[in-house]
Amino acid sequence: MGRSQGAWRRQVVRARPKAPLPAATLTAVQPLPTWMRLYFYGMHGLSLDVLSSCARLFPHSQDYKLLGFSSPSRCLLHALAHLALEKIYLQRKSFPHSSLAFHFVFYPSVAAGLHILLRKTLLHERPLSALELALQYGLAVYHSQVFLRRFLRLTYCQGGEPGQDKRSARTDGSPLHPGLPLVLRFIFFGMHGFLDEVFFTSIFNALERPENALSGHTSLWSFLMYGSCSLVVEKLYLYLGFSRGWAAWQRLPVYIAFVYTWEFVWGLGLRSCNACSWDYSYYPLNFMGLVTLMYLPGWVFLSFYQDVLSRVLLRVRYT
Repeated sequence: MGRSQGAWRRQVVRARPKAPLPAATLTAVQPLPTWMRLYFYGMHGLSLDVLSSCARLFPHSQDYKLLGFSSPSRCLLHALAHLALEKIYLQRKSFPHSSLAFHFVFYPSVAAGLHILLRKTLLHERPLSALELALQYGLAVYHSQVFLRRFLRLTYCQGGEPGQDKRSARTDGSPLHPGLPLVLRFIFFGMHGFLDEVFFTSIFNALERPENALSGHTSLWSFLMYGSCSLVVEKLYLYLGFSRGWAAWQRLPVYIAFVYTWEFVWGLGLRSCNACSWDYSYYPLNFMGLVTLMYLPGWVFLSFYQDVLSRVLLRVRYT
């Protein structure tokens, strides 16, 4: 009996994640890596596309599904454009006595000109109307006055275990507090939900109508649905992965059960308001048209990817 208990203890120890390194092993805090800034900029720009297109369509359609549109190519355009505009924004210190001129004249002019150039050369879109130019100006002011001011305060920690420091680690090695505040993590996961759905629907649209330009859609309700769902799955990852020592394959059934329940509950609520943007009634293996096992491989992939995102966010700090 003693030997079997000892073997069992050794198996449990091997199953648990590696103990976090002391806080002193973390490298110096540094700005977000370029790949991460591109990722965030593309996702943020795609989300603004969805919001602006929904705002234009809703007054005419009165559709409470609140559909908005974007595309993978526009996501890439936003990532590249805003990485370049970040360099322009960092030159604001060259305008010490004319900050208003920089934020309300120089930066919006450069931003609008860059977007027009990229859309014309890369996306071959029609020229912008006066209303669209005004929208571009408003978005540029928002970027310089709101978004970049806060986004550039994000930093990244490398080395050691993610999310670990002297104030944020339990004795069992699990983080007490993830790196980003709750609101910022919710916004990140909500925007990532937009990204997932636009890319997913773009692929399906390309398979069904290959002659059309690659474009996808999502619903504004998806921001709330994905943001809240991912926060709960993140809590499951922290608890099951760190405190309980469960491997990814052990956590996966819990993730999938929760995701399907979440989708079904949200679908019931939105359908009662005539606002549900999906209907799986014509899909095999569906239940009430709100969930279907046809999408199980996609949910499995996103569940594993959620762990990757959580580990990355645990290294991000808002200073």
